[in-house]
Amino acid sequence: MKIDTLKSDLILFLVALIWGVAFVAQRTGMEHVGPFTFNGLRFFLASVALFPFLIFSKKDLKKITAQTKNKNRTQLIKFGVISSFFLFAGISFQQVGLVYTTAGKAGFITGLYVVIVPIFGFILKLHKTGINTWLGAILATIGMYFLSVTNQFTINFGDFLILVCSFCFAGHVLAIANFAKKHKAIQLSFIQSIICSVISMIIAFAVEDVNMEGIINAAVPIFYGGVFSSAIAYSLQIYGQKKSHPAHASIIMSFESVFAALAGWIILNEVLTGRGLFGCILILIGMLISQLFRLKNNKRSNGF
Repeated sequence: MKIDTLKSDLILFLVALIWGVAFVAQRTGMEHVGPFTFNGLRFFLASVALFPFLIFSKKDLKKITAQTKNKNRTQLIKFGVISSFFLFAGISFQQVGLVYTTAGKAGFITGLYVVIVPIFGFILKLHKTGINTWLGAILATIGMYFLSVTNQFTINFGDFLILVCSFCFAGHVLAIANFAKKHKAIQLSFIQSIICSVISMIIAFAVEDVNMEGIINAAVPIFYGGVFSSAIAYSLQIYGQKKSHPAHASIIMSFESVFAALAGWIILNEVLTGRGLFGCILILIGMLISQLFRLKNNKRSNGF
């Protein structure tokens, strides 16, 4: 394996770890503030954390200045808006869903985007979809049934919202896969943060009780969600996807669900039932199967 590929894979593994623990921060933060307030503040903090890198990096500054004089600047904004749409939708459904479900379950359901991405690619005719993808999708669907559907054949409202979020994140992964090689990670990440923050705060002031006491009490989760989960992790995701093969990236990022379950168990004392644990195992197996055979074929064709 090439050094650059290995480096990117390690970066994406770190991203998965950060995002997994972020489920705990998101859930605890909403004990004090509403979901849109939390997202608005976390992305505002992310944009503040990213801004110095745009200002003090001469290379980036020259790039931005050049883009104001040609179509690249317009293209960057266009790409940033598109990726922000999917990110805002995904993170909003996820944040609201966490009000009604556990961090561990949310992590596994969110991870279904790893299966959804190749299916979307097939529908949009971006690539062929092999039997392994369909097998993985079937296993993941059965797993979600055991994880989220009760004996009365009803699905938890929060689990349903998280499922919608996984479809949105699938769109975000496809968007980033297309845009990451054309623009700098720091620029795309900054635009995403600004747009998501503004839209979230507009909604928060419209439908939630935004007060300073709640914000202060949720300061630590907001800080983690803003600096680590948003500013650092989303920037690293964009950077990592530039050099890492999509199959590698999908497998590694799917471990976000495992880290979420572990963090929920260790920090929040969340416990999955035997039925739920069986569902999680099926989902994880489905996600891995949907990618591993494709990874083997890609290694063979690319000489890895």
